Amino acid sequence: MSTDHTYESTARYYDGAYGAVPTLGPDAAFYQSLASDCGGPVLELGCGTGRVLLPIAARGIACTGLDASPAMLEEFRRKPGAEAVALACARMESFDLPGRRFPLIYSAFRAFQHLDEVEQQLACLARVRAHLAPGGKFAFDVFNPKLAKMAQEADPEELDLTFQIGGREVKRYATVTRDRVRQVINVTMRYVEERAAGAPLETTVAFTMRWFWRYELEHLLHRAGFADVMIHGDFDRSPVGPGSPAFVVVAR
Repeated sequence: MSTDHTYESTARYYDGAYGAVPTLGPDAAFYQSLASDCGGPVLELGCGTGRVLLPIAARGIACTGLDASPAMLEEFRRKPGAEAVALACARMESFDLPGRRFPLIYSAFRAFQHLDEVEQQLACLARVRAHLAPGGKFAFDVFNPKLAKMAQEADPEELDLTFQIGGREVKRYATVTRDRVRQVINVTMRYVEERAAGAPLETTVAFTMRWFWRYELEHLLHRAGFADVMIHGDFDRSPVGPGSPAFVVVAR
């Protein structure tokens, strides 16, 4: 068994795993709507395997995708329509696309939460502002932390997904610990892939996610120079309420 901190050995599981998550649909529709409104070009930070960006490109909108994982980008390139998307391998907090400006930059599926430290977050926002066209928007989403859940120090390992890849069953087990001082979740996901002969193949990916409170997000964005910040409680643009599952941010 190996542990992967960069998705390099688990990228091939990504589409199977997240295709099995029923809540991952409204977010794509939300970002596609923003892209249609602006008309392009569009930049996605943390584009992964193209779940959100490829349907936007299919509408004839000029798209650029950025991700720090070469393996994720390789999965992206294998898909129909990928040739229409310009791809770049770089980190969100340090990317540079000389001469490129976008009326819409977005980061879907909580990718912004992989920036643990305030310095990284501000660096990312500075790069975003440097690449936004005049009047352009930056959109992203994070989960709305539930106090009772965040108060728990750890969740024991549990089976959270079962899916198929190449006709073989894959089970994913998740373990979570929480650092309440740093507001960071440490996630370990163990993939167990059944094989026709021999022992199952086990691969583990480990990553961290920073959680944010609503007004912390507003302060962060204003500090980074964004003057107009709108935060929704879900991808249907509903207002933030006690039961809101997410903070969906649109800033300019």
